[in-house]
Amino acid sequence: MERKDTSRTPPLSQRTEDPHSPRSLRAAQYVRMSTEHQKYSTENQSDIIKRYAAQRGLEISRTYIDAGRSGLNVEGRPGLQRLLADIEGGAADFSVVLVYDVSRWGRFPDSDEAAFYEYRCRAAGVKVAYCAEEFENDGSIGSDVQKVVKRRMAAEYSRELSVKVFAGQKRLIELGFRQGGPSGFGLRRQLVDDRGESKGILQRRQHKSIQTDRVILVPGPQEEAEIVAGIYRDFVERRLNEATIADNLNKRGIRTDLDRSWTRGTVHQILINEKYIGNNVWNRGSFKLKQNRIRNDPQTWVRAENAFQPIVDRMLYDAAQAIIDARSHRMTDEEMLVCLHQLLLSQGALSGLLIDETDSCPSSDAFQRRFGSLIRAYRLVGYTPERDFNYIEINRTLRRLHPAVIEEVIGGLEHFGGCVSQQASSELLIVNDEFSVSVVIARCRETAGGALRWRVRLERSLMPDVTVAVRMDSSNISARDYLILPTLDMDERVLRLQEHNGISLDAYLFDSMEPLFEMAERVPLREVA
Repeated sequence: MERKDTSRTPPLSQRTEDPHSPRSLRAAQYVRMSTEHQKYSTENQSDIIKRYAAQRGLEISRTYIDAGRSGLNVEGRPGLQRLLADIEGGAADFSVVLVYDVSRWGRFPDSDEAAFYEYRCRAAGVKVAYCAEEFENDGSIGSDVQKVVKRRMAAEYSRELSVKVFAGQKRLIELGFRQGGPSGFGLRRQLVDDRGESKGILQRRQHKSIQTDRVILVPGPQEEAEIVAGIYRDFVERRLNEATIADNLNKRGIRTDLDRSWTRGTVHQILINEKYIGNNVWNRGSFKLKQNRIRNDPQTWVRAENAFQPIVDRMLYDAAQAIIDARSHRMTDEEMLVCLHQLLLSQGALSGLLIDETDSCPSSDAFQRRFGSLIRAYRLVGYTPERDFNYIEINRTLRRLHPAVIEEVIGGLEHFGGCVSQQASSELLIVNDEFSVSVVIARCRETAGGALRWRVRLERSLMPDVTVAVRMDSSNISARDYLILPTLDMDERVLRLQEHNGISLDAYLFDSMEPLFEMAERVPLREVA
C-alpha cells in the first residue's frame, strides 16, 4: 500500500551535479523481496517506484533485484552487492537509487550497517530515495531522525520475529516433530497431517507444502537399519575403529544416504547421533539473524526423548558413547593439543569435520568437552578461523563476571551505610527500601577503524530506578568506566555509545561507582530524579 503523497516535486536544488545532464535524470531501482508479505513483492515495489520516478521526471535505467532474499546481511544479497560495486566502481550511469522504503534497503541487526551502505552511495555521488516513505531523504535533521527510527524498527522486527520462530520450532521439537535436515542413513522423513496420520515418505529434497503438516523420522528399509545396528556392534563388540568400519562398508559396495563412499567422519556421526535411539535433538548450532553459525553448548540443546521409533538399542548406544569418551579421557590436555597441532600443520586449517575424519585425533566433541569449545582449542594451538568467533568466548567470560560485579556494587553500597537486598527473580538490587538498581555489563567492540563501541541494553521491563552500565575495556577483561543512568531520563531500550558521547551522557560517566554509593548515603533517588 502506498504510504506517501508523491505529488511533490523533488528538491533538485540539492543535487550536486548539473540538473540538466543525462545522468542527473537517470535512476536505478533496487527491489528486494523476502517471503514475509505479498505487499512487498518486487512487482508492487516497482509500481510505486515507477510512479515516484515519473512524477519527478526520472528515467529508470537499471534495475537491481534480490528476490527471496533476507534483509539481515549483505552477503546473501547479490543485487545490492552489484549495485554498490557499480556505484563505487564508476559504472553507474544514474544519480539516484530508488527504493520502496527503509525496510527494503535492509533489516540489518545493527541499524548502523544500513546507514553505512547508504553513505557509501552518497560518497560516490549517488543519492538514495525511499519512494513510499512519508519523508524526503534530503539530509535534513527530520529525515535523518526518521531514518534512524525506521532502521531501528526494522532491526527490532527481525529480532522479535527470530524469537517467535525459535519458540515455535522449540515447541515442535518437544512434540516430536522434525525441523529440517536430511533424515540420515537408515531413517526416513515421514509426512503426517494435523491428526498425526501418515501422508507418505518424503524423498530427498521434497518438503511439505501444507502449513499444518509435520515431519517425523521413521525407520528406513530393513537392510539399512541392520547396517546401522551392525556399525554399532562392530564398534562396541568387535572394537573396530571408525576408519576400519568405513573401509569394510566400502568393500561391500554400500553407499551412504548421499550416495557417497563411507569415511571415518560419516561413521562417527552415526555413532554419536541420538536420533538412532529415537531422540529428537535440535539447536546444536545457531544461525540466528543470519550471523555467523555457532556451535551451541549442549546445555542449550532442545531434546525430546523417545520421539521416534529407535533402530539402535539404548544400551548399545551408551556403550559406544563410553568408548568414544574414554579415548579422549586417556589423553592429557597436552597430548590432545599435540594431535590438533599436527593436524593443523598437515592441513593448514582446522574444522570439526577435519578433526572427525582424522584417526589420530579425538573427536571434535571431545575437544569441545575438554576445552570448553573448539574455538578455545584452536587458540591454544595458534589457529584463528577465518570467521571470528571470539565474541562467543567473550560473552561467556562476561556472564561469569556478572556475579562479581554485583558483589562489588553491593559491597560498595553497604560500605557507605546502605542496606541492600537482591530480588531472586529479577536480580534487581533494592537499596534502603527506597530505590532499585539494575547492573548490566556492556561488551566492548572495536570497529575496523580502531574506534571502540558499546551497546547497553536497558532492562526497561523491570523498570529499575537506576541502571549501572559497566563499560568493559578493549580487552573485555576489566571495567573501563561506569555509566549511572536514572531510568526516568532514558527513553531508549538500547544505548549505542562511543568513547566520547554527548554532554549529558558523558556527565553520567564515572571512573568508579562512588557517585552511586554516595547517592545511597544521602537521599533516596526518587527525590533527585
